Amino acid sequence: MTTYSSSTDDTRSTQGNPARLFAVVAFAEMVTWTLLILGMIGKYVLQLGDLGDLGVRIGGSLHGFAFLCFCLVTVLVAVDQRWSVRDLLMGLASAVIPYATVPFERSALRRGLLGQRWRLRDEPGRGPVEKVVAESVRHPLPAALVAGLTIVAVFSALLLAGPPTQWFS
Repeated sequence: MTTYSSSTDDTRSTQGNPARLFAVVAFAEMVTWTLLILGMIGKYVLQLGDLGDLGVRIGGSLHGFAFLCFCLVTVLVAVDQRWSVRDLLMGLASAVIPYATVPFERSALRRGLLGQRWRLRDEPGRGPVEKVVAESVRHPLPAALVAGLTIVAVFSALLLAGPPTQWFS
């Protein structure tokens, strides 16, 4: 069997450890919920006018970006760690409920869903999705660049679409 791993220690960097990467993005998503909620309190409860609008814009933008990053990392980790569809959907749903990403991450860690090594760094991918994920974990810098550009493109499109509260009205 061909071994794809590098000689570096996988557990030292965020990129090298699925459990650590997932914990970081789960925490970032949770923090940005706080920023958005504080902005909304400033705008709607304290009625801070333009300052409240600015708080919602900044908090909402940071939260939107963190949300997209969390969703991408959730799919990446779910494919690599062979999560069930149910676990993947629960992970994605945790980003929609304020402060649910960290409890989901803790639960996933306890249930053994978050390994300390990328499985597809050492194994060949079995289908097209696993092959893309395998290339991503074997070549993290180009993958991060592509992922970052994709997130920026989606984020920009969502900014043009306006706030989610206006999408269906």
